[in-house]
Amino acid sequence: MIAIFKLLLVSIVLGDRERSAVAGRNDYEFINLPKSHLPLYFRRFPQLERRCLDDEACEYRKVLASDAYKAKKNMCWGYEDVCEEKNRFSKPQCPGDFRGYVKTKEAQLETFYAQADFGFIRDQIRETRIMCEPRFPHDSALECSKYLRFCRGRNIMVNFTDLIHRPEPLRYKMDVLSHGQIGGHCKLHRKRLEDELEHISPLQSWGPELRFFDTVDQPLSQGGKCDVTIERPAFLMKIDATINMYHHFCDFINLYGSLHANLSDPTGFTTDVEILVWESFTYDSPFAETMKVFTKHPIADLKTYAGKVVCFKNLVLPLLPRMIFGLYYNTPIISGCENSGFFQAFSEHVLHRLKVPLKSRTDRKLQITFLSRQTKFRRVLNENELLEEISENDHYRINRASFTYKTDFREQLKITRNTDIFIGMHGAGLTHLLFLPKWAVLFELYHCEDPNCYKDLARLKGVRYLSWEREDLVYPEDEGHHPADGGRHAKFTNYAFDAKEFARLVATGAEHVWNHQDYQQHLERSRRKWKKSSTNDEL
Repeated sequence: MIAIFKLLLVSIVLGDRERSAVAGRNDYEFINLPKSHLPLYFRRFPQLERRCLDDEACEYRKVLASDAYKAKKNMCWGYEDVCEEKNRFSKPQCPGDFRGYVKTKEAQLETFYAQADFGFIRDQIRETRIMCEPRFPHDSALECSKYLRFCRGRNIMVNFTDLIHRPEPLRYKMDVLSHGQIGGHCKLHRKRLEDELEHISPLQSWGPELRFFDTVDQPLSQGGKCDVTIERPAFLMKIDATINMYHHFCDFINLYGSLHANLSDPTGFTTDVEILVWESFTYDSPFAETMKVFTKHPIADLKTYAGKVVCFKNLVLPLLPRMIFGLYYNTPIISGCENSGFFQAFSEHVLHRLKVPLKSRTDRKLQITFLSRQTKFRRVLNENELLEEISENDHYRINRASFTYKTDFREQLKITRNTDIFIGMHGAGLTHLLFLPKWAVLFELYHCEDPNCYKDLARLKGVRYLSWEREDLVYPEDEGHHPADGGRHAKFTNYAFDAKEFARLVATGAEHVWNHQDYQQHLERSRRKWKKSSTNDEL
């Protein structure tokens, strides 16, 4: 029965309309992936690869026929049923000593892969179990991973009728639904579902909602139960703080991971999907441009369907932003390891879909971006002095940037992607490290007694991390006082820094960049490109 269920649930994000359209068209826009991801994608869907090779209208045809593609044809993401370690997209490294609960270097590497890489997605897939079993091919169905972190279903009913009587704002609530207000026509394994309610919490599990799952008395495909039927694949998202880049990108990282966990059909990366945020606030964020990576449709919220019974033909409940031992937030990264392929893939996916280019270089000058804070606290009091100190170095090209909520996010990413050394005080803006090139350095000027937050994120992305080393050469304006209780707090003051020590640390970062193999290869590619362009001009 499990095997039959898996077949029935293949393409949980692909409805009948989309399936017939894909089968009969010469349009491959639903793929839209970076070139480096194409071998892994087409390996998963060989029939589509063959069709593309035979189709002169397929925009990927030349890529599939290239030697570079063929050389990587055996590559895989790492969560597939058969994916040898040597062929994985991820190449994490564990140069540091292992300690704690592993006894070998191999165990250290595998632990990192399972905690913070595509191994996490692999484990979600392996742990997935049937919660509500279909009785016939178009019946309702629901399956979830452990602790109800990731679920997907078909022909699922959600009753929002009571929300029309809820005047209070709904955010981080566990009582949006009540008994019987979510369900389907299928055989419910209630005990199995209830056994996964251990992590019940607003942003850690879908338990607050699925504990109320119940069976309905007739197939939803027969109609009569629903005021609205969502034909497109739909994602319900519980989101963290949208105003804060660090917290909101926890949402996007986990949504991207959910696309992989759900990748049972070629259209798994399509943007022709609906996204409904699980709160009554109209979605708004300085980083809203990132939503276009995942959907081309407006973002719905709980107000959109208040007072209605909604049926979802294909529904995904994605990984959540604050899962216990989850991805990005609360990730227990094992000591000594870095460079998660999953985080690199996310970065490449976002930059590709937002069309943020990596520029060619005309010289070896390093691009240094200094993030200037326009806030009350954590400002650099002698910012001009620091920048003047390193401006004397002819090998640097310095850009002072101020990323505010008014700054177009795509324009921010254009700066970040082409930065070699990114410098800034502890704060959410350092989340931009996710989009730095592989050879780059994050210089967290001062961590304000929170030393691991961006250090760990830099480890996940695989970029070099630096921070201030000498406490005797940093000069706080005062001891800092928390606005809530007045207690001492290092994040609530401003700082000045010794200029010579600042320049020394920047020089340390510069050496790392210049010696990085990927940076040298980028310079060589740029040189060949400019040489070719010059030759064409002469002709």
